[in-house]
Amino acid sequence: MNRWRIGMLVLLLPVLLAVKRPAGLGDVADVRTWSYEDYTRVVVELTRPVGETEVKRLTANRKAGRPERLYLDLPRVWVGRDYEAGIPIQDGLLEGVRLGQNTLTTSRLVIDLERYARHRLLVLRAPHRVVVDVYGPRKKNDREPRGVPNTRLSIPLRRIQTVVVDPGHGGKDPGAIGVGGLREKDVNLRLSKMLGERLENLGFNVVFTRKNDRFLSLEERTVIAEAARGDLFISVHANASTRRGTRGIEIYSLDENHERHSLEVAARENGVSRSEVDSLQRAMAKLHVHENSEHSVALANAVHGQLLPGLRRKYKSVPDLGVKKGPFYVLFLSSMPAILLESGFLTNKYDARLLRSDSYLQAMADHVAEGLKDYRSQSRQLASTGAAE
Repeated sequence: MNRWRIGMLVLLLPVLLAVKRPAGLGDVADVRTWSYEDYTRVVVELTRPVGETEVKRLTANRKAGRPERLYLDLPRVWVGRDYEAGIPIQDGLLEGVRLGQNTLTTSRLVIDLERYARHRLLVLRAPHRVVVDVYGPRKKNDREPRGVPNTRLSIPLRRIQTVVVDPGHGGKDPGAIGVGGLREKDVNLRLSKMLGERLENLGFNVVFTRKNDRFLSLEERTVIAEAARGDLFISVHANASTRRGTRGIEIYSLDENHERHSLEVAARENGVSRSEVDSLQRAMAKLHVHENSEHSVALANAVHGQLLPGLRRKYKSVPDLGVKKGPFYVLFLSSMPAILLESGFLTNKYDARLLRSDSYLQAMADHVAEGLKDYRSQSRQLASTGAAE
């Protein structure tokens, strides 16, 4: 019996021996994978938080029939027999994924590799899940990455054409509830549809993450964006505050740097506590997000440069809360320049009145679209300069 089979027996030994499950353990709720052009995403959803964990890498031993692989342990998690056969992927980057009971109180995720350059790990909440993205040049085979062609220019050289518009929240998640019961998910969807129509009139291709009142996980939102080969991503939200007098518009981009003033908003939009946002910030500091961050800041500034001056020509009292940076999951999981728009405070009576108005939302959509158009023009100039050099 080769070492590969011995390893699988050891991994599954507690199950094979029918050992009684210890009390107090969580379960693996689901395992999902998505293949993109230069990386594959593995998501393990759990019924309890996993705490600190670390991805480790083992080199291949072909004589023993053991591929190169990554693995990480999931403490206080019981996997049982649901995934003992493994999940084949075979997309030119990953061979497959295996889950087994490593000890009585720890499950182990094993990712068998075909190719490898680097990886990133993120532990998310609400629901609890572990995300592993594996990057590398794909081995050519008959299976293409799902939904994504196998050629893609770097961000500075892309022709900006497809905008993914993401109306935040939806379905069972209403988002913030404001004055008179105004729901964030409804405002987000109305504004997003107006924005999409205006962008199409400007010659953009528009992809919506949702076009009706339905719930989408953060991974599903970014899966839609990646599968559509989006060039820009804008997540549309509305704000809330315990201080009823707080009002105004703010635009967020993703950045590695810590900005304390963004924690309250990030906690609400991520669906986690402020302390968990701190943990996310520390995780982000270890990851490669610089290129996206730089272009996302430029995108946020372009939208801000059109939105506030444009609105104030008719709505003079709209406060400008500026362009900020924050650790938002939906932006972090995207591989394109991305911003998050907070259109106003539902908890403020003046902002709430504006956000109920179709004419105000249409004006906002028009000016945001003009900002995206400006960014597209700037990108074309930079791409032309880069090509000339």
